[in-house]
Amino acid sequence: MKKEMDKAVALGYDPAIGAPEVVAAARGLLVGKLMELARRHGIPVYRDPDLAEVLSAAMPGTQVPETLFRAVAAVMAYCYRVNDGFRKKTGKTAIEA
Repeated sequence: MKKEMDKAVALGYDPAIGAPEVVAAARGLLVGKLMELARRHGIPVYRDPDLAEVLSAAMPGTQVPETLFRAVAAVMAYCYRVNDGFRKKTGKTAIEA
């Protein structure tokens, strides 16, 4: 039986700020709602329970700690690759679709 995630975090990046930030964090039943929002808006999902555990303690609007930059960079690189692959297939980004 597949274990459901009990924590999820939405990340954002604004080059003007210079560091990724936690946009939203969910626990328990709200995880499904956050995942559904991501799916509905074409936002790629990367599953890393350990990273979600650490980042879920942060309040929305909090910058990701520098010690987690490498892990978050891997997540963001994955999302850019997924979005680029989608764009090549459809001519649109996942978010525009």
